[in-house]
Amino acid sequence: QVQLVESGGGSVQPGGTLRLSCAPSRIIFSIYAMGWYRQAPGKQRDLVATITNDGTTHYADSVKGRFTISRDNANDTIYLQMNNLKPEDTAVYYCHVDRRYSGLVDYWGQGTQVTVSS
Repeated sequence: QVQLVESGGGSVQPGGTLRLSCAPSRIIFSIYAMGWYRQAPGKQRDLVATITNDGTTHYADSVKGRFTISRDNANDTIYLQMNNLKPEDTAVYYCHVDRRYSGLVDYWGQGTQVTVSS
């Protein structure tokens, strides 16, 4: 069973920075894209950022210009650099592996808490 191991969450003040990372416990085949989603209490899980195999990135409007997603293709590790954090960024952040074109199941991480508060 593959696990996505997330790290880097924590508590910061508004304007602060955090860097999340996500690494699979073993090789995953047929990846189309990897990305980050987040879920605040009482809300649905929303896309934050994704990166495809060819490096194409996509961001939610709310994080454009503040967050950067990157990927180490050698080991399928992804990162989310979060700058100028705002209280509304507070949520549990989940790593996701998208295998939409393979017919195989996607993978989700266990989630890491990000709290932005003064």
